[in-house]
Amino acid sequence: MPIEVSQLEDGSKLTGFHETWHDKGGRSDIADALLAYERGAFTPLRTAGSTGIQPGAFWSHFALRNSTNQPAKLHIEYVDHQLLGLQVYSRALSNAGSYRKLANLSIYAPFDTRQVEHNRFVFEIIVPAKITQELLVKFDSGELGVVFPSMRIWSPQKLQQNSKGEISLIAFLFGGYFLMALFAFVGAITVKENILYLYSLYCASKILVWGTVLGYTHQYLVSGGFHWGYTTISGAIAILTGLIFARIFLETRRYTPRLDYLLQVMMANSAFLLVCVLLGLKSASQISMTVALLCYPLVVPIALVRWRQGNSAAAVFAIGWATLVLGLLVQAMRDLGFVVHNPVNYYWPPVASFVEMMAIMAAIGLMVQRLRTQKDQAEKKYLQQLEVSKTDLEHLIQLRTRELQAAKVRAEIEARTDPLTGIYNRRSFFEEAALLIKLAQRKQIPLGVLMLDIDHFKSINDIHGHLIGDQALCATARVIAQHVREVDVFGRIGGEEFALLVSADVAGTVCIAQRVHRDIAKIVIKSAQGPVSFTASIGVACLQGHKDILELLQQADSALYQAKRTGRNRILEFSTAGAVPDAL
Repeated sequence: MPIEVSQLEDGSKLTGFHETWHDKGGRSDIADALLAYERGAFTPLRTAGSTGIQPGAFWSHFALRNSTNQPAKLHIEYVDHQLLGLQVYSRALSNAGSYRKLANLSIYAPFDTRQVEHNRFVFEIIVPAKITQELLVKFDSGELGVVFPSMRIWSPQKLQQNSKGEISLIAFLFGGYFLMALFAFVGAITVKENILYLYSLYCASKILVWGTVLGYTHQYLVSGGFHWGYTTISGAIAILTGLIFARIFLETRRYTPRLDYLLQVMMANSAFLLVCVLLGLKSASQISMTVALLCYPLVVPIALVRWRQGNSAAAVFAIGWATLVLGLLVQAMRDLGFVVHNPVNYYWPPVASFVEMMAIMAAIGLMVQRLRTQKDQAEKKYLQQLEVSKTDLEHLIQLRTRELQAAKVRAEIEARTDPLTGIYNRRSFFEEAALLIKLAQRKQIPLGVLMLDIDHFKSINDIHGHLIGDQALCATARVIAQHVREVDVFGRIGGEEFALLVSADVAGTVCIAQRVHRDIAKIVIKSAQGPVSFTASIGVACLQGHKDILELLQQADSALYQAKRTGRNRILEFSTAGAVPDAL
């Protein structure tokens, strides 16, 4: 049944979902769709409006009839934001000719190539007077996604008015997020409460995620080169930031350690989600995002447990988080096709998220008040104890001072040391190396640097496990440390990369590299699969002129890259770009 249209469409009419076809492979073209239509493969959608999470693409067939005496210029709007591509084909029903491509919209295309400037997909069609226009529309959701085949029909003026209303709502929400983030940041500086810094960051992540999810990031910020992963990345960042904030705010590590493990697992899943997006694993990222959203409501009972333990701010936090969960539940029900898509449930999640942030701000106020009360009580008790026993208090202060000094020393050591191998970490290596280079340049002392990488280290982890891989790193560090003098600087600057800055000329540096290379080849580590041995590739560079540590390391790294590219298990010197005998 054709849909009657005119020049006055206000978005209340929908293209319908009475004739849809699921192309699971997603590779069909207009000829395939026509063949499927002739076979009767187009059937009514059996949900409230969404296809649910499905792979591939969906096709929709419908007709627009203009019974008026004037041509009807229309804008057809896709109702959601989770679509990768939209292809539209049309023909006049009266002549039953071939279909012509009317629009080809893609999330990957630059935003300024769209026919209609809108944060969602919109295409334009002109239906002549007394003519019925037949359309076939392809909705591409990629490997796995959600499709809403029913689209809204607008006149250009009405769509523009509606868009202004939506933008006003989004501007209000984003302005609120920004103000809350700003106030929290200023408050954190003023009262020196770290939890306010976390809250400010959480607010900022809300702007990022909803701006990207609703399409405004593509429209105003990343207008060219947009990628599907940006939406998932922003969602993962918001989820991860929210979980970190909840864990710190609820103090689960201290008061509910078992529940804290659950939050850590959820945080690990969010980090895994980021990795999946960066590696382009869309199906895995979809699954990880689903797990993250399913686990997100678990924060509410955790907050209620903290409330039962006497933390009144946790109750307000639970209310705010539950509001967000309700919004996400509505979105999930809409995406799965259990409820009809409409502007209310479309904007319910970001509005619920806004309410959540306001509730959390109130909870932070209660928490800060509680902390200040506790602080005042502690100060009062402290003064009382001071009056009772000044001597004991002085002894306690001295003891605490020694503990803090020891903790400071430990913290400084930990900050400068790689936790696995016990040698300098990347930051400390660069600091110490920069000082040594300045001294060498001032006193004209020759310097050389070795960049070392364990060959095929990934296969060691894959075959024998990360424990054996860690043992290999530690053994390598011990072997290299045997050749390090007090004037040298040695550190781990990457996963399996080490750097050694030595006070030696070219010949001396090469000699050290040969000894290190020989000793690494002698390392044998026991494992369940048998003894594990490995080799290393080494790049060598020497200080010439007024180079800094970055330039020197870049030269050594270039030699290391050449050594790995030409077969590994060898030493190459940057200055000669040729192989150095490796003493094997």
